[in-house]
Amino acid sequence: MSDRLFGSELLRLVEVMDKLRSPGGCAWDAEQTHESLIKYLLEESYEFIDAIETNDRIGMREELGDVLLQVYFHSRIAQDHPTHPFTIDDVAGAIADKLISRHPHVFAGLEVNGTEEIIENWEAIKAKEKGRTSAIDGVAMSQPALPLVSKLIYRADKYGTPLKIDKYSSNIQATEESVGAALASVIAWAYEHEIDPELALRAQARAFIKELTLSNPE
Repeated sequence: MSDRLFGSELLRLVEVMDKLRSPGGCAWDAEQTHESLIKYLLEESYEFIDAIETNDRIGMREELGDVLLQVYFHSRIAQDHPTHPFTIDDVAGAIADKLISRHPHVFAGLEVNGTEEIIENWEAIKAKEKGRTSAIDGVAMSQPALPLVSKLIYRADKYGTPLKIDKYSSNIQATEESVGAALASVIAWAYEHEIDPELALRAQARAFIKELTLSNPE
């Protein structure tokens, strides 16, 4: 482990990012916007997931650094906003405050009985903070369809407004509408049995990859 004090490398990253974005730095970095960096944030996140799933410790460190770069990059861009600027320090302060607020059983002496109650408290505090009254408030609509449906099912359950999801039947003619309804049914089934459908589907994909690799050796 480095003998540098904890946080010194984070400060160095701030300095490096600032130099890249400042006059005399990198023209490409200076031209980037929040919008232009979206694809990189997604790519780096997926690459980090790949490193986790392959237990690549060196890759995890590298890819997590790339994700961290995106946080610093966006924060440095935000620093230059003409009317509503914020810095990486503001970002860190906000998330620290949020963690303290959302964990009253750790920071405020609230007694809880297990993780289920912790999650319920988190959701209640979050809803109060953001003024949410609907199951769809705050749901990221731009996320992939499968986790989006899973989130909606979860929210509907937590808000006591269960969705009407027809049971899948192989006798139904396959159309875009019926396939969409069938997928929603499978996701609801997974949720009922506490199975993450995205992870299950990714696991199945890995099984297919393995099968194809074995059937088509180099």
